[in-house]
Amino acid sequence: MTQKKENYLGPLIIIGVLFFILGFVTWVNGTLITFFQKAFDLDNTSSYLVTFAFFISYTLMALPSSEVLKRVGFKNGMAVGLLVMAVGTVIFVPAAKSASYILFLVGLFTIGIGLTILQTAINPYVTILGPKESAAARISFMGIANKGAGIISQVVFGGLLLAGSTVTSQAEELDKVVGPYLILTAVLVGMAVLIKLSKGLPEVEQQEEEPTMMADGSTAATKTSIFQFPNLILGVIALFCYVGVEVIAGDTIISYGVSLGFPQEEARLFGTYTLTAMMIGYVTGIVLIPKFVSQQVWLKFSALFGIVLTIIAIFTTGFTSVICIALLGLSHAIMWGAIWPLAIEGIGRFIKTGAALLVMGISGGAILPLVYGALADSMESTQNAYVLMVPLYMFIYYYSIWGHKKRIW
Repeated sequence: MTQKKENYLGPLIIIGVLFFILGFVTWVNGTLITFFQKAFDLDNTSSYLVTFAFFISYTLMALPSSEVLKRVGFKNGMAVGLLVMAVGTVIFVPAAKSASYILFLVGLFTIGIGLTILQTAINPYVTILGPKESAAARISFMGIANKGAGIISQVVFGGLLLAGSTVTSQAEELDKVVGPYLILTAVLVGMAVLIKLSKGLPEVEQQEEEPTMMADGSTAATKTSIFQFPNLILGVIALFCYVGVEVIAGDTIISYGVSLGFPQEEARLFGTYTLTAMMIGYVTGIVLIPKFVSQQVWLKFSALFGIVLTIIAIFTTGFTSVICIALLGLSHAIMWGAIWPLAIEGIGRFIKTGAALLVMGISGGAILPLVYGALADSMESTQNAYVLMVPLYMFIYYYSIWGHKKRIW
């Protein structure tokens, strides 16, 4: 990147709009889980196939998306991702008309494919457009757009799908999703056209930075495989854990509230509490990082805070427990922004493949909520199943202290 600092603002605004779209589409899943659980009479494990179908595409498509970006470039890749997402949202229409849960999952999987391409393309922009030391703060701004969109989507879709329903038939219930998802399809197509016509976004080029000396005396230029960078591979695992706990906290809290006896009308807003906590964490990060605290130190204390809140949530009851799950948003706020630059440090010409591997870590949002659902069914307790998150936070803590420093295996 040879852009001057004063030219960063325009491209970052465009990226911010895309993060808003990512958040709007992603964070409606918590509402969909509760909605489908009622409409199709699902158990916990089956209902969390929503997050599995949505996020497993990151595992299957992260590396292919890297190849797509190598062929068409990052800017065109964004437009491709948005169009694939539009295909997924429009699938919701025949899924509703045929009352097919499987077809809904296909639509969610397709949306996830588009998101994989889009997210693989936009994340390097946020890291590269400015000093590495303030990357977490820039990603925090993106996080505010992302989670702000998530709050809006949960309020809107929660009101449309969960609040004050008087319908009695499954067909009437499922028909609620048709109009909103047709509108969403139109927005995605429109954004793809705007991105294609935009003149403000530069292309991401291979990094020509000064080689970083490794602990064994080598540099990124002498490496022959992406797997020779322990800080990257451990970063992928850390992101896997982080996205898992973030999705568990954000997407299970509505169903958790209902399981505790809260009315659906009230519980539908619980997800917004988690996202609000994340936004507060983002703003705090913007103020403190890197002037007063490093992103690595913030990551360490975020992991510890997550462990404490999870334990309190398990051993308390009612609204106190719900609020502890919601406050996990504070722990999660800066994790993505802190892990990402630590993981790609020194990988040089492997940046595009490294970005794809890190995006693959988002598959934690597919697998770990499903494990949570299975635990909740086997333990017959949605509350005790949250114990799953403790070892995940512990690995993030390890990465914040030791894992990110490793340069040789």
